[in-house]
Amino acid sequence: MKQKLYSYIRISIAVIVGILTISAFVGIFYPVKIFNVQLTALLQRTLVDFSLFAVILAAGLLVLTLLFGRIYCSTLCPLGLFQELLMLVFRRKITPQKGYVYKYFLAAVVFGVLIGGTVCLVRLVDPYTLFGSAATGSWLGLAFITALVVLVWFKGRFFCTNICPVGTVLGLISKHALNKIYIESDMCVSCGLCASKCPAGCIDFKNKTVDNETCIKCFKCLSGCRRSGVHYGIKPVPEPAFSPSRRRLLTGGLVLAAWAVAVKGGIELSKNVAVKAKKILLPAGAGSAGEFANRCLNCNLCVQNCPMKIIKKADGEHSTVYLDYMDSYCSFNCHKCSEVCPSGAISRLTLTEKRKTQIGVAHVNEEVCVQCGLCVMECPRQIIKKADGGYPQISPDECIGCGACKQVCPVKAITISAVEKQRIL
Repeated sequence: MKQKLYSYIRISIAVIVGILTISAFVGIFYPVKIFNVQLTALLQRTLVDFSLFAVILAAGLLVLTLLFGRIYCSTLCPLGLFQELLMLVFRRKITPQKGYVYKYFLAAVVFGVLIGGTVCLVRLVDPYTLFGSAATGSWLGLAFITALVVLVWFKGRFFCTNICPVGTVLGLISKHALNKIYIESDMCVSCGLCASKCPAGCIDFKNKTVDNETCIKCFKCLSGCRRSGVHYGIKPVPEPAFSPSRRRLLTGGLVLAAWAVAVKGGIELSKNVAVKAKKILLPAGAGSAGEFANRCLNCNLCVQNCPMKIIKKADGEHSTVYLDYMDSYCSFNCHKCSEVCPSGAISRLTLTEKRKTQIGVAHVNEEVCVQCGLCVMECPRQIIKKADGGYPQISPDECIGCGACKQVCPVKAITISAVEKQRIL
């Protein structure tokens, strides 16, 4: 009964997380900052502003894994929950899987480049980023999800066990977790029911062993065993002391070297990305185009939650999300994007700070302007002046580039140009 309770608790948490995830990406509401506990976003936010809260959360996730194993992968990761849903639909038996060494090098390179200063590689393989991209209809995310569906059909949670860099890091910690899944040899009859329930293929029922590095702690094996031979907890008999082989030491050394090279490469890559970044209108708190290009995960959470619908997804011309004032403007009373961004790409600004953050400057084309004065009345900062019979005059040192004047102009005489680097006036 106790073993089944673990499964019920895990499923309950996963359902709550799933509901919050769907609500956030649909843009219905964002009551809980559920994406603040996504490991890659936490690491990125720590690197950007060394947020103490982010450091505490990241440390909390690592301690949680050290105590209970890869609970994160089966309860908090939205892509993991999506794969679990696919497994329920497919109902396929997954055979025990081999762990491949390349996953350590992949994780070393991805996180090395991230620490070097850019998220360019993270966008291509991070589970949270890819889920957000797919959930919002981006072509990269949809292409990935299509491939993932095929992978789950044939290999179950292979992405989690042999590709995902977050899973690889958490797996190394989970391997030495306090609580593990283990098989009690005296009770096991090697029927294989536990292995047939395992989505990660980490149970070798013939040898009565469980690979806790790849085990995602879904606890399905506990309810699958009819003789109560599979347990979760502290193993009664201590495992043999770790004795690394020459091959493991060599692999570890090579992975560490790959990580060091990736960090150095990430530093150079971040400089190139910053130089090539185009000056575009960005949400308040984004800093400069170069900084934002190296920080934005393109999870599109800001896109879905922007009430004015002016934040657009990355496309062939833009490498990150950006602002488009074609149909609307940035509301003076809104800082939603700053609230929902989990990675620190958009800094956490108060509404007062956001109202004073200059993201662009408005310009009036006097050859088109009809001197109606609507822009003067619409400006939330009241910094547009107009003398009788004259053209509107906008102070570049006071304009924040919100676009309200542009939206109200009947003849489209006003344009908004981005600033090199945002600043609080």
